[in-house]
Amino acid sequence: MTASSTGQLVRDAMVSAPHALDGAASAQEAGEVLTRPEVRAVLVCDGGRFAGVITRKTLVREVVAAGRDPRATPLRDIAEPPNATIASTAPLAEAFAFMEEHDFERVPVVDGEKLVGVLSRSGVQRRLAEDEPPRDDLGGDELGDDLGA
Repeated sequence: MTASSTGQLVRDAMVSAPHALDGAASAQEAGEVLTRPEVRAVLVCDGGRFAGVITRKTLVREVVAAGRDPRATPLRDIAEPPNATIASTAPLAEAFAFMEEHDFERVPVVDGEKLVGVLSRSGVQRRLAEDEPPRDDLGGDELGDDLGA
């Protein structure tokens, strides 16, 4: 059984309601979040729509190197468009293939322009594995056939 045959969708495997900063938040606030080693990017929403992503590289290029004041620079002014987004209604198997093809570990999930989740490749792998039927790797009808009994 595969994800497409079970009708699994991206929304079935995504992490719902991911933490995001508002577009009016400052670059300094994003920098504070990015100091945590497990955080690679900050998602930005503005007026209810997904506005983009802030990374450490974004902050260096758009704030530090540009001589901007991080306390006075709103994220909406520097957020970068994501490399990709995936619709929550997309088939899970297709989303996984897309992530594998482009080597994405995580992709924002949207309904229209609204951020509704984040899909991780490892989360999809776990979800798809749950739906795999048990494999019969033994090859014989009885255990004894492969064990030399």
